[in-house]
Amino acid sequence: MNRDSATWISVDGGVVEGHRVASGPSAAYPYGALWKQKPYFKTRGLDLATFYEGTLNISIAPRVFEMAHPEYTFERVEWTDLHPPETFSFSRCEVRFQNTEYEGWVYFPHPETKRAHFQNPSLIEVISVRIPGIGYGDQLQLDLNGREITIRDE
Repeated sequence: MNRDSATWISVDGGVVEGHRVASGPSAAYPYGALWKQKPYFKTRGLDLATFYEGTLNISIAPRVFEMAHPEYTFERVEWTDLHPPETFSFSRCEVRFQNTEYEGWVYFPHPETKRAHFQNPSLIEVISVRIPGIGYGDQLQLDLNGREITIRDE
């Protein structure tokens, strides 16, 4: 990833179980939400075709994050007829697991536009390429763009 190292920050985290909606199907959706959302993001300029159709849920507790100035924000995306449109933001990131780096995006469905499946502010959802061997409880390091995301102690 081509980046200015002065603006990037690293945070340690652990993989935790999420709502299992992004990868679906689930009780909420008869399909994976991310599979359904990807074409809408692509028409707005973010092609996630090479990324896994699910999210890594990474706990950075006791720290919290805030999406301050994301690279992409897509307002009122009408991706399903099961509830009103949602707003999503994205910021590039890199996952480091077992001495290997994987490209990814922080995926942030804005809570003010969500109907359900809210996340704790200590949980960062990441869309990445498939990471061999990763599972719940695994520790990793997440590199984030400090211009776009802030991390603070709770």
